[in-house]
Amino acid sequence: MDPAPAVYAALDTLGIRYDRHEHPAVFTAEDAATYWDPIPGTQCKNLFLRNKKGDRHYLVVLEIGKRVDLKDLVRIVGDDRLSFGSPERLMAKLGLTPGSVSPFGLIHDADGSVRVLIDQDLRGAERLIFHPNINTASVVVSWADLERFFATRRNSVRIVSLREAEE
Repeated sequence: MDPAPAVYAALDTLGIRYDRHEHPAVFTAEDAATYWDPIPGTQCKNLFLRNKKGDRHYLVVLEIGKRVDLKDLVRIVGDDRLSFGSPERLMAKLGLTPGSVSPFGLIHDADGSVRVLIDQDLRGAERLIFHPNINTASVVVSWADLERFFATRRNSVRIVSLREAEE
């Protein structure tokens, strides 16, 4: 079942303007960039993380080319060690499969337990590019409209300064 129509319906209900783009399936940020390069906007990637105990989950939103330092992120959130959530955990929490992680997965997080961390470098962007919960399409929204979407969710949303990971 295609999850994108639920995203479009949620955006339509909120009066959020967006552009849709269809493309072949992509599974990495690098693959997505192939199809996103011609689209004006900031290309975004989304990381689904969990703490060591597995009782807290995070969605980290940042520019596609930035590599986040997970140790620095642990310091920012004040949690224990962070690692990537499993595909099963991703499906259970956000109703998403690997390669399609998006802020719009929050429509499936009824209890608002996933904590959202957004890199401050995205703040104020005119156009942000994400998947609409499927990796065969992309949707472009403004920063202001993304904030409007977040305001309708129960999730904690923080703007954070993410340092680039060292090679």
